[in-house]
This record gives sequence, C-alpha cells and structure tokens, in this order.
Amino acid sequence: MLPPLIRRPRKSAQVRSRERGFTMALVAGSFVAIIAMAALSIDVGTLYQAKAEAQRAADAAALTAARTISISGITGDPTNGASDGSWGDICGSDTSPASLAAKNSAQQNLIRGVVAPTVNVYYGAGSTAATNLDCRNAGPNFGVNPIVTVTVQSANLPIFFARIFSLFGSNFSATTVGAKASAEVYNPSQSGPLASGMIPVQPRCVKPLIVANNDPLNGGPMVDAAGAINTAGIYQINGGLIGETFAIRADCVDPSTATNCNPGSNMLDNPPKWNAPYLDYIPAYVNANSSAVTACSSANVFQQAIGGCDQTTVYSCGVPLATQADMTINPGGGTGDASTAAQCLIHQGTGRDSLAGGATPSFPFQIQAGGGNPLVTANLVNTNDIITSSSSIVTLPIGYFSSTGLVIGQNQPFVTVAGFLQVFVQSVDTTTGNLTVTVLNVAGCGNQGTSNLPVFGTSPVPVRLITSP
Repeated sequence: MLPPLIRRPRKSAQVRSRERGFTMALVAGSFVAIIAMAALSIDVGTLYQAKAEAQRAADAAALTAARTISISGITGDPTNGASDGSWGDICGSDTSPASLAAKNSAQQNLIRGVVAPTVNVYYGAGSTAATNLDCRNAGPNFGVNPIVTVTVQSANLPIFFARIFSLFGSNFSATTVGAKASAEVYNPSQSGPLASGMIPVQPRCVKPLIVANNDPLNGGPMVDAAGAINTAGIYQINGGLIGETFAIRADCVDPSTATNCNPGSNMLDNPPKWNAPYLDYIPAYVNANSSAVTACSSANVFQQAIGGCDQTTVYSCGVPLATQADMTINPGGGTGDASTAAQCLIHQGTGRDSLAGGATPSFPFQIQAGGGNPLVTANLVNTNDIITSSSSIVTLPIGYFSSTGLVIGQNQPFVTVAGFLQVFVQSVDTTTGNLTVTVLNVAGCGNQGTSNLPVFGTSPVPVRLITSP
C-alpha cells in the first residue's frame, strides 16, 4: 500500500508542555483587574452614597432651622427685630436656638455611619445669598422672608477594596464630601405692596375655629384689610401680638340649653370685644371625615377636624366670602366638641407638651415634650426635652366680618378668611371649655382676593426647600 500523500502531523507532548500554566496566569491577571474594578465601583459608589446622605443631612438641617424661625414669631416682627433683640435671640449667633437646631438635625443624619463634623448655618433674605452667621446682619427683609442656608462637610470616609492596593494609608480616605441646602420661610403679611400683589397661603389641617379679627390684649384688628400685621412685634419684648397668652372661647350660648351656635347681637365684632381677656370663635363648616384621628376625638366630623387633620375643608385666605361657618352645632362648654377634641389633641390627660416658662412663656419660644407626647412614649426623647414639633401647635382661621359678611340667623353663613393665627394650646378648661393659647405667629392676606395661586403647607407661615441662592 502506498503511503498517503498528506500526512497528519502527530501530536507532540513536548509541544503541549510549553502551554501549561497559561490559563492560570490569565485568571490571575483577570482577578487583579476584577479587584481593581471592584475597588473603583464599590469605593466610588460609597462616595456617591455619602454625597447623597450629606445632602439629606443639609436638607433636614435647613428645614429645621426654618421651622424654628417660623414658630418663633420672627416674621411677625418684620421691622423692629434687628434692633429690639428678637431676631438675635433666635438666630443671632452660631449658638442660637435656630443654629443649634440645624446642627442637631444634621448630626442626627449620619454620613456613612459618621456624624458630620462640620455644619455651618447662614442667614439671608430674598434673592440675597445667605452668608451671615448672625441674622441681625441679614437685612430688613429678613423678618418678612427669611432664608437659611446650611452647609455640611464630612471627611475621612470609610473605604473597602481600595485598601488592598494601598491606595490609601488607612481604613479611611482623604476625600471630603459636602452638601448645601437653603430653606425659605414665607409670611404673606407684608407682601401686599409687591408688584405681583398679595400671594396668599393655604395651610392644611386648619382647626375649624374661626376666631375674630380682634387682638385681645392690644385692641384693634390683628391684621388689616391689606393683610399687614397691625401690632407687629413680640409681646415679651415690645408688647406686640406674638407671644400673647389668652383664652379663646365659643361665641355661642351655653350648649346645655341650646344645640345651635347663636351669638345673638354680640356677633364677634358687633360690637368688637376689644381689650377683653378672651378671643371669641365660631365653628367652621366641616363636611368630611378627617385623618389621623384618635378614638377620643371621633364623635363627629367637627370633633375629628380638631383632634385630627382635616385636609378636605379649604380656607381660602383673602377670598371674599369663600369660607362657611356652621351655626347648627354648639361646640362650647366643658364637655363640648371643641373641649373634648382639644384635650385629646394635646394629650391633656397623659401629659401635654409645654412652652418653656409655662403660663408666662419666655422668648424665644421653645417646646418641651410632655409625658403623653408620642416621641416620649416611643422612648425617642425624654420628658421636658426640647422639640421642634408638637400637636399642641394649631392653626386657626381669622375671620374678617363686615356688616354683611356674616348674617345672623343663617345656618351656614359665608365669611372671609383674612389670615391665620398659629397658637400653642397651653391647656383646656374642663369646666368652661375655653382653650388657653399663646400666639406663635400670625399671617395676614387681607380681604381682597387676588389671582395669585396660594402657597401650600402645613403652617400659616410655611417653610420649603429652595434652589440655593
């Protein structure tokens, strides 16, 4: 047999031996590349996460400082605050209540498990950059439209895979992350002269107690027809409206003898009850169930709106005759709807919150947690700790009643909401049903509605995050 023309080469063990170990070297090299990519993705991702956490800390801090300013009443003292001391008391230094509240809030939001070591709080107004550590240097518009800017910085962030390559000398990087946030406090009371006209507010969860536009201690209206505050200032400093403590009561006959609220000839401001130790109210019309209502304040929709959050009833600030009263109920008396629901709201039976100073609160106002506060019962804070939010802070609509704005004898007459009163409910008299309150802030929007869309929020002086100036 002849041999084949083409021979298949024989496999040589010697040749293949030269290829041994190549796969292992390839895998080892790939492993190094994989670790490098893991170091890049994990550690860079850590830095991005830290940046997001820093931003959340800055946002929370700015809103907390703005909230502290809002409930302090500064916007109710727009002209004298820089000179009479009221601004300085709340935000006049790096250790003022507003600055400390911002820092505490920022440091409660950890950045990669570490407290932010550097938190700075600045104050400004309008479009001017907030660059002042002392709000008394923030300009005259600060009392109308305060802006708070908070910067947060954190260094020595923890690293993981990058340690393998000794890219950093320890378990922490030399990278610093930072964030900046600005929050605005808006009070419409002084916006009437603006070219754009009055910009009203429309807060949520307003309590259905329409109070008269009467200043019980100073006399005269709380806000005028243009929405300006008549007696601006802090009561504890210059005798202004903010900080006044008085009782509000139903302007109705004894509920034990009548089921309807019928003020008769003494209708709220007819004649006006100037210089009286009381501020009268009439019930507002509520037609739907409220949310967040506890069992002790759920007898009817009116009671629910006091003890919970009524997000259905719209109180259109400044719009003539746009809100209804409800004279078919009588909320007065120690066992009336208003008294029962208010006691439930402020935890009067289990330990209500209080203002520092008690019955005669001192400025700047600080809220102390009571034994019935949910934060205390959840062991998050202790009794008498300073807090920035409380169910004892409520918003009440201010009624502007002209000679034809509220017709006696109607079941559900229309009224004009001229502003909102923010008060702290100190206590409820279980005999008379009167609520002792302290004024924290006031916002006016007049009685001549505009086409401007309202600013929404949970407070008559709302706060919001804004683009950094």
